[in-house]
Amino acid sequence: MELPLKIIVADETQTKKLAKEFSGILKPGDVISLIGDLGTGKTFFVKNIVAMFGQSNSSSPTFAIVNVYEGKYKVNHFDFYRIKKLGELYDIGFDDYLNDDEAITFIEWADMFEEILPKNRFEVTIDFIDITKREITISKLS
Repeated sequence: MELPLKIIVADETQTKKLAKEFSGILKPGDVISLIGDLGTGKTFFVKNIVAMFGQSNSSSPTFAIVNVYEGKYKVNHFDFYRIKKLGELYDIGFDDYLNDDEAITFIEWADMFEEILPKNRFEVTIDFIDITKREITISKLS
């Protein structure tokens, strides 16, 4: 996969294919920020990547703030949607999760607290086109 990548996916099947391809370049220590409106498919995208790592029962961490999955790789899956202030992230040990070189960390709604994110990360932006189509942009930031 060559980055940056901007692609329009027509349906869930194409999104799954993109998630599978993207999963192939990820390794422990990587951080992936996900940006997009409610319902664009951020969690769907992460679930399909996590499934490629052997964990089929992943779910949205909206209420838990973070879910941790074990499979081929350890995965930390954050959702910042319900976080009201930066201190809440420090209270749950966000830095410890980010510094876990044995885990891949996904962060939904990452743009809410961009100041806490590492500069070296992947960024996935998902935008609505219509009911089934999405424009997905994947970049490597450093």
